[in-house]
Amino acid sequence: MTIVTDPLFYLLAVPAILALGLGKGGFAGIGMISTPLLALTMPPLQAAAILLPILLIQDVISVWAYRHQWSAWNLKVLVPGAVVGVAAAGLFAAKVPNAYIELAVGTTGVCFALYTWLGKVPAEPRRPSAPVAMFWGALAGFTSTIIQVGAPPYQVHILPQRLDKLTLIGTTIIFFALVNVMKLVPYFALGQFSSRTLGTSLVLLPFAVAANLFGLWLARRTPTAQFYQIAYLLMFFISLGLIWQGAAALAAGQAS
Repeated sequence: MTIVTDPLFYLLAVPAILALGLGKGGFAGIGMISTPLLALTMPPLQAAAILLPILLIQDVISVWAYRHQWSAWNLKVLVPGAVVGVAAAGLFAAKVPNAYIELAVGTTGVCFALYTWLGKVPAEPRRPSAPVAMFWGALAGFTSTIIQVGAPPYQVHILPQRLDKLTLIGTTIIFFALVNVMKLVPYFALGQFSSRTLGTSLVLLPFAVAANLFGLWLARRTPTAQFYQIAYLLMFFISLGLIWQGAAALAAGQAS
């Protein structure tokens, strides 16, 4: 078994894995920094291939922790959309410019956060229609596969419903766990896995499990009102980061 031997890679892998653990604990989206961090030392697709097996193990832990707390209706409407989104991403991964996707998703997240903070969103919980929910599920599946960031589209759908905190976390964890399983098909088809990437994933796994348990512990002890505030702030700053990444890629002439 071969592994990555670059010391800089492992220095960056520590905050990357911690972010994944917080994300899998319930703070959806914070893990988006993981792939860009590792991409500083290797191609982004290789970084994604190292992280996906780790995500799958973290998913098992998190799904077990929240196996009794999730919204059946949301999964029923989101998952079919995600299947379409992941399949579309697998077909068009080599043709869709990442920079344009980052700009579109980032702009959507920023606008929604500002729309909420300016008091335009009703204070009462509201559930979208099934077709609208399937659209956001498809977009989340597509962007999660292409650029490793599915949280903003998902949060646009889920946050206005004002679900109970633990139900929100459980639904989020289960949805993205299913999306990660779906992503195995296009990732294998695109030839992203190798003995080197899998060996490196295995080396990082113990720290990933510890980070995951810390994220689960922290999310359960965060008051509901504060948790929602953090969720909107994460969506806002993550979306700003996507806009910055996309704009920087376009400015450098590297849209794909």
